[in-house]
Amino acid sequence: MIYSTPLFFVIFSVSFGINRIDFKGKRNMKTRRIFAILSFSLLAACAQMSPHEAVQNTNIRRAAQNARTPSDHDALSNYFENAAKEMQTKADEQKKLLEHYEEKGYLYGRQAQDLKSHTAALLHKYEANVDENIRAAATHRQMALEQAKREYAIREGQIVNAESRAHSSK
Repeated sequence: MIYSTPLFFVIFSVSFGINRIDFKGKRNMKTRRIFAILSFSLLAACAQMSPHEAVQNTNIRRAAQNARTPSDHDALSNYFENAAKEMQTKADEQKKLLEHYEEKGYLYGRQAQDLKSHTAALLHKYEANVDENIRAAATHRQMALEQAKREYAIREGQIVNAESRAHSSK
């Protein structure tokens, strides 16, 4: 959001400063309005993810790619489980809000339908994120279990090999 604030002022000043007077000396309101709407749409489309979320997603993706030990996979599964709980909390809040909008829509006038649609979309997004995080947590739990079994088998194999060498040398 730090970078989008100056961009907002540039777009705002350009959209309302350009084309003030067309070739006939009249104001061209329609062109200004269209340019302003397109500018704000572009700004909104570019500013969907906060910088903190972008950094966090990059760090988690990097950690998942570099996970080698069972403790790495356990830490990732814990992260995804906590993220699923957080998303579930947000989804529950959106459910309550959606119920409120459906019951008391008359309080919001013409905005009621927009509020319902927006809340339903957020609810769907949060529920999808819950499912995705639960699947990721289960995957990393399974990877941790398999890695632990492999490490145990390697240790036991080395111990057995050492014992068999000790018995064969006697």
